[in-house]
Amino acid sequence: MSKVLENATAHFREKISGDMKKVHVPEWQCDIYFKPTLTLREQSKLIELTQQGKTVEALVESLIVKARNADGTKMFTMPDKMTLLNEVDPAVIIRVVGDINEAGQLETDLEKVEKN
Repeated sequence: MSKVLENATAHFREKISGDMKKVHVPEWQCDIYFKPTLTLREQSKLIELTQQGKTVEALVESLIVKARNADGTKMFTMPDKMTLLNEVDPAVIIRVVGDINEAGQLETDLEKVEKN
């Protein structure tokens, strides 16, 4: 493995092993924990769904991929997708995914400010 690739993978391992953020969801009486970084494979699936015009499905998959319990285990699995799509308040899902994405973007923005 080249030195550059070693540095790149070390940087990414550091990002994904960092502290989790959380959002509180009063309607579900829980906190959802998440890491602001996804793998490229996870991101590509979300981008693919969005490009196919499946924005709602992309939102739900985003929640499934990102949402964690306090111990870091996944809160939802892909078999939960249909329940989330059909039996859960869409306004809550939209808000929660928005809050998660906003928190992740805020962290990225803060990193840029710290570097300057």
